[in-house]
Amino acid sequence: MQRFSRRAWMKATGLLVAALASRHSKADGTAAPSKAEVAFQRKLPVKYEVDVFVAGGGPAGTAAAVAARSQGASVFLAEAHSCFGGMGTAGRVPVFMPVSDGVNFLPGGFGRRVLDRLAKDKSLPGPATDIEALKRVYDALVAESGAAFSFQTTLCAVEASGGRISHVVCAAPGGLFAVKARVFVDATGNGDLAAWAGAAFEKGDTQGRLMPGTLCSLWSGVDWKTWAESRPKGPQPDGHMLEKAFADGVFTVQDRHLTGMHSLGEGLAGGNIGHTYGVDGTDERSLTEALVFGRKSMKEYERYYRGYLKGFENVRLVATGSLLGVRETRRITGDYVLGIADYKARAVFPDEIGRYAYAIDIHPLTTDKASYEKHRKEFDEEFRYKKGESYGIPYRILTPKGFDNLLVAGRCVSTDQLVHGSLRVMPGCFITGQAAGVAAAMCASDAKPVRAADVGELQRRLKVLGAYLPNA
Repeated sequence: MQRFSRRAWMKATGLLVAALASRHSKADGTAAPSKAEVAFQRKLPVKYEVDVFVAGGGPAGTAAAVAARSQGASVFLAEAHSCFGGMGTAGRVPVFMPVSDGVNFLPGGFGRRVLDRLAKDKSLPGPATDIEALKRVYDALVAESGAAFSFQTTLCAVEASGGRISHVVCAAPGGLFAVKARVFVDATGNGDLAAWAGAAFEKGDTQGRLMPGTLCSLWSGVDWKTWAESRPKGPQPDGHMLEKAFADGVFTVQDRHLTGMHSLGEGLAGGNIGHTYGVDGTDERSLTEALVFGRKSMKEYERYYRGYLKGFENVRLVATGSLLGVRETRRITGDYVLGIADYKARAVFPDEIGRYAYAIDIHPLTTDKASYEKHRKEFDEEFRYKKGESYGIPYRILTPKGFDNLLVAGRCVSTDQLVHGSLRVMPGCFITGQAAGVAAAMCASDAKPVRAADVGELQRRLKVLGAYLPNA
């Protein structure tokens, strides 16, 4: 059984010496990180006064902004990166997870609009996501909605008191500025807005362990025909030669969970390969180590694919994502925590805002073989639904405990770790983002606390947009 420690990982990235040295003053006079504090106060312009502020332009944030605008609310969306889409674009995640339970289309409304436009706009013929086309689709949908937005705009502070948020502070190339809103939607993925406002949250399993990240990638030179003829049947065929490669010393870390390459056609592939174990996406130092390790590990995967798998003899790395693919960070504690018992029961809720059906996808938390086998059993067998089955998503997982004008959407909604493994993916984010946007617009208009929203009216409006709500 291989144990993977933070120290071993840092050695692999070449950062151990730097990390150790950073704890003390260096001989050359450069300073270690300081523990001193400084009072920071200045007057900032309130650049936007809107009904709804949305932090983060990933699948949940774009859905929330467009949905809020559809209800007549004024909206400002701040996106820290250079494009919408988050992990699915800047993070280069190559595929959507299931959008259907085998019978019904689940992320109806915004999700349907995204996929329909993507089908018309994509130019790469393979089944993997044409990421440049997806960027253009998000651009168009948000711009057409009339929502105000800016890229390269990072949430950096929250002003909150007594369960209400009054302003947020953003940093952009033009400087710091404030945004005043009636309702705030946290679609940051990490739950930054909610956590900085003081909301309770959980991270990881009972020991605080988080799922590993992945630095996704783009590859050329794949002979898809040869691979199709030679690949073994069964899950994760890309990994069928890993044990041989481990024995040959190809890899620094013996990572058995190899999701693999996804065809973009024309010899191109989107790679969801390799893991950065121990990464905490809410810690910039941890993210830095993971990014360095992820880029270095791609050379090991290039050697593996070229030397061990047919059809990949001429494969070349073209690019890695500008964002690390982070699967899990904070889960904001809401008025309800959607748990594994609900998932197993195919639960129905009176305040449903959607339904979803993806399996529990918890990537192994460590590199040992037992963890991988546990993942395989749970993902491939134990937590699989039959055709037509799904679980309900209650509105209460979008309402953080103790806050009147704050909603969460996307990866940071209120679930346990297991259900998070299902709902965290793009179609799930479309569902929760769309509901948060409509609810935010309603509460801004009615001057009601978010938990006092008329759920029946919310469900009616969501159904008008196309949401799948068979129990409402």
